[in-house]
Formats: sequence, structure tokens, C-alpha cells
Amino acid sequence: MNRQQKEIVVAELHDRFSRASVALLAANRGLTVGESTLLRRQVRAAGGEMRVAKHTLTKLALNGTAYGDLSRLLVGPSGLVFGFDDPIGVAKVLVDFAKSHDKLGLDGGALEGQLIPADRVQDLASMPDLPALQARIARQALSPGRRVASQLAAPASRVAGAIQALVKRLEEGGPAA
Repeated sequence: MNRQQKEIVVAELHDRFSRASVALLAANRGLTVGESTLLRRQVRAAGGEMRVAKHTLTKLALNGTAYGDLSRLLVGPSGLVFGFDDPIGVAKVLVDFAKSHDKLGLDGGALEGQLIPADRVQDLASMPDLPALQARIARQALSPGRRVASQLAAPASRVAGAIQALVKRLEEGGPAA
């Protein structure tokens, strides 16, 4: 690889680090080509990207990004996994794949620039994904309005129930009260 190619790789990695909401390190300890391809497809389907690059080029690309501290975790053969929109979805794919393929290890990563060790990547993956969190927030935002509406409707429904009971009693020929 000549100098110009290295500069292109560094620029591409720098761009990915600049846009990423999460950057994770996955250690390939003997995955087959088919398994690696499957992992890349799953990461891409979750809105991420997986790249393999030399550590020296990666460290150069980290300069000037929020992920500069990630260079401390670059030891041994590892792939870079970027998540751009949903960091939880990418982490879930990686953790699930590592559970079913013992040749893939998690070396940690960084979330919004903050370093996270490997066990925290698993914690991140156990969180609800973005659509579930959005649904929870919407449900909680609508909840007070529903309670107010039901409290406002309660007296009217009690009056309507009393009137209905009175009408029924009168129709049956009973006393009006």
C-alpha cells in the first residue's frame, strides 16, 4: 500500500469516526470467510458498518475526533464496527453474533466518544432499541392526558348511569325514589 492509498484510508476512517454514534472493536479469532460475511451483513442491516484497518492508520484517523481515546484499546487483530443511527442495534448484532460464534471477541469501544469496556458493550446491547424507547416516551407523554380525560368523564358517566337506572325503574313501574 503506497502513501496515497494510506492517506485515502485514513480520510475514510476519519469520516466514519466523525459521523459515528458508536465505534466498537471486535476481535476476529478465526472466523471463516462465510461467518465474517454474515457478520458484516448483519451489522449493515442494523445501520452500521464493519471495517478492518491497520492500527497505525486507525490511530491517525482517530486524531481530531471524539473517539481519540479508543486508540488505547487497539491491541491485536480487531475489526472496527461503526454505528451511525442506532448504537444499540449495532451493539445487539455484535453481542448476539459473539454469543453464537466463540471465535469473535468484544474488545470494547466508545459511545459518543466515551470509552466503554467489553462488558459495557453487553450492557448497551441489553437496552431497548431506538423504536422501543421512542414508543415508551410517546406512551408516557400521552398518559397524563388520558388520566385527565378519564377523570373529566367520570362524573358525567356517573350522572348518566343514575339517569339510566331511574328510567329503568320508572319503566318497570317502580317508585321514582
